[in-house]
Amino acid sequence: MSEATKTLADLKDITGLGTATPVEAEQTEAQPRIDAKGRAYATGKRKDAIARVWIKPGAGRITVNGRDVATYFARPTLRMIINQPFGATDRTDQYDVTCTVTGGGLSGQAGALRHGISRALTFFEPGVRPVLKKGGFLTRDARVVERKKYGKRKARRSFQFSKR
Repeated sequence: MSEATKTLADLKDITGLGTATPVEAEQTEAQPRIDAKGRAYATGKRKDAIARVWIKPGAGRITVNGRDVATYFARPTLRMIINQPFGATDRTDQYDVTCTVTGGGLSGQAGALRHGISRALTFFEPGVRPVLKKGGFLTRDARVVERKKYGKRKARRSFQFSKR
């Protein structure tokens, strides 16, 4: 480097990275991502389940694979998991949710749906992102089933040992 650039501040001045104009600052603020039909789209994942989620303003109806949420997710705990992002942001019964869920079991699908709803909410209303981030709804739960190893009965379970 040359003699003139001895500090990081000098380097910022040369590259122009340290100076942001007010116009650029306004453009970097999050803008809503809404399609032509007035919906926000997001993908949620959990275990092997993948949920494709569209939300739009409405009466709070949730449709999963063409069926009502109460018939698809019969357990109340799964429905509670799905509605957590709306409760955390005080948006209960303000959005209609349409989604398609594939893979995994019901618990993984409910977790994927919660993740997708949370991401779609942040795309629709960027202002609710801090609340959802603090609640942990935007973090993809990376825990998956451990693979089976050779020489083992399951992932970690060994065959029964007998001395005689």
